[in-house]
Amino acid sequence: MATLARSFSSDGSDVAVIIPQNPAQSITYGQLHSHISDFQKKLANLGVGHGAAVNLALVNSYEFIVAFLAASWQRSIAAPLNPAYKQDEFEFYIDDLSSTLVLIPHGSYARDGPAVRAGRKYQAAIAECYWNGTEVVLDVKEFGKLEGKGNTGVQSAQPNDVALVLHTSGTTGRPKAVPLTHRNLTTTMRNIKATYNLSAADRTYLVMPLFHVHGLLAAFLAPLYSGGSVIVPTKFSAHEFWSDFIKYKANWYSAVPTIHQILLKTPLPDPIPQIRFIRSCSSPLSPKTFQDLEKTFNAPVLEAYAMTEAAHQMTSNPLPPAKRQPGSVGIGQGVDIKILDQAGNEVPQGAEAEICVRGENVTKGYLNNPDANKSSFTKDGFFRTGDQGKKDPDGYVIITGRIKELINKGGEKISPIELDNTLLHNPKVGEAVCFAIPDEGHYGEDIGAAVVLKSGQNATETELKTWVEGKLAKFKTPKQIWIVQQIPKTATGKIQRRKVAETMLSKPKAKL
Repeated sequence: MATLARSFSSDGSDVAVIIPQNPAQSITYGQLHSHISDFQKKLANLGVGHGAAVNLALVNSYEFIVAFLAASWQRSIAAPLNPAYKQDEFEFYIDDLSSTLVLIPHGSYARDGPAVRAGRKYQAAIAECYWNGTEVVLDVKEFGKLEGKGNTGVQSAQPNDVALVLHTSGTTGRPKAVPLTHRNLTTTMRNIKATYNLSAADRTYLVMPLFHVHGLLAAFLAPLYSGGSVIVPTKFSAHEFWSDFIKYKANWYSAVPTIHQILLKTPLPDPIPQIRFIRSCSSPLSPKTFQDLEKTFNAPVLEAYAMTEAAHQMTSNPLPPAKRQPGSVGIGQGVDIKILDQAGNEVPQGAEAEICVRGENVTKGYLNNPDANKSSFTKDGFFRTGDQGKKDPDGYVIITGRIKELINKGGEKISPIELDNTLLHNPKVGEAVCFAIPDEGHYGEDIGAAVVLKSGQNATETELKTWVEGKLAKFKTPKQIWIVQQIPKTATGKIQRRKVAETMLSKPKAKL
């Protein structure tokens, strides 16, 4: 089962996907397989074949699901893109992969939107893609570089074919293209199934976007690999989450901490539904949010650790009765995890250095980026995550910060995660993000913090500084705290400290 085409049942009558529209759409495994095969033939007729990059500028939807899987089955490369991108962003990604085809939503071609203009600039074919109630339509509007190209015939994917390309978030510069093969993806699907004992009895509610590796792998492909089912709304809505979760009988979900925090603030159903487990990934989960989730929803919270380069999951806290540890991302799941120094040597248990991973789910290297490949892999084939961390006596991994995000205050290396967690324990604080700010005095760098207060709460910068001073060594007290209405995040709810720092430093200090 090393290709996506062989990773789930082809003729099952069990439900695979539920689209909670009005009316709701329920698709069996047999129907899904048939629709994918049909769309694969359409791609072949258009001339899309081995190695052709297909961009999906689509929201979470049945057409996204079918188009993504059909492209991978056809030995082409699926490259999902955030449909909310601006033209310059679309241009970068389309140009970077020399994309062959750009798929856009029904009715959007006439509006000549940014994806259309970007695709046209680089001569990609442009096609509207939508479900018409019977099939997923491929309506070609411009043939671009596929003009006059013949039928490539239906092809069969191989384990080492690149199935998916996603770009890193680019926190340190130009986004890097990460190629993931069928073997990479199916290995991760198998690992996630094993970690959470997923089976045909499980049904998850998708809250993450499918253009992100978290949503695509953990919350969609792994459940299908397990014979379970997935509820796929167009986007996350706190207002609709619980009614859909209960109506369609979901029993678990995976999300970023931001979404968990939103759900904790949302009016709760009575009674709380039975939840087998809650998974958290993509950003650090504070111990306080962990405790609030477990207490509120009476379900085990399992924090995981993942990266695009590893086709998502690397570590996770295990299901009960095994230990789940707040503040830790758990243990390696189907991978080797080592804490290595800059020379590639493993450090003693408990010592801090770079978290490194090796496994069949990990990419072999970035596309067209030899410098990044040289610096990102050890001679033994371990991928350097760029995260600093350590292992506790039981082998549980604790992340202490991004190596390039650690705050170097006069030689003292300070973890922004530790500071975040301290501020979040203040009963008035709803969100907190700490980061390095320039210091022209003795330190070189000092500490900044952006804080969002809970609804109805008031606090001053001085009050919050005093709180930190009472919990941590004095040198860890932020020099400046911005109290703001919201903290800037990526489209997936992820926080990039560098971006937060840039935003805060560009505005005057709040008058309190």
